[in-house]
Amino acid sequence: MATWNTRGLRGSTLEDMVNRTNEKYAEAGLALIQKIPTPITPIKMDKNSRQITLAFFEQKSTVDYIGAVQGIPVCFDAKECAVDTFSLQNIHPHQVEFMRQFEKQGGIAFFLIFYSHKDLLYYLPYEMLRFFWDRAQEGGRKSFRFEELNPEYVLPKHQGILVPYLDILKKDLEDREE
Repeated sequence: MATWNTRGLRGSTLEDMVNRTNEKYAEAGLALIQKIPTPITPIKMDKNSRQITLAFFEQKSTVDYIGAVQGIPVCFDAKECAVDTFSLQNIHPHQVEFMRQFEKQGGIAFFLIFYSHKDLLYYLPYEMLRFFWDRAQEGGRKSFRFEELNPEYVLPKHQGILVPYLDILKKDLEDREE
């Protein structure tokens, strides 16, 4: 099995890697995380292949993933970035609002960002995202630079787990207790 830390994604998408990681976590009894499908309405279909060729989004989606880790509700979104600056245009206001409400209910919300040019995965806690989001709303930068991020939230290299976010989720929980 290819791993992101030794060979790069090699054509696999971040979503595929997260899905495979979630399967491993479920098999080990560590977490139960589900991919939330984006609701679409097909408009045109290819009669031969029976594939959708044109569709529209029925409603705004919230986050990519939702579930529980050892009894703790979690939700997160996975994003890719090819440069050192992550544009907040990649995140929608309704996602930020959903995460705010999720955390208000006692859940943990975060983003997983794959910096493809660095071959590096980053765990962005909601609180850190909110700092950047509020700064942009107040007329500041509409993005954040990699250098602004806490290096302790870089996902570690982990044999057999493609996107080992549980390691950093534990750190996030510990940091919240301080």
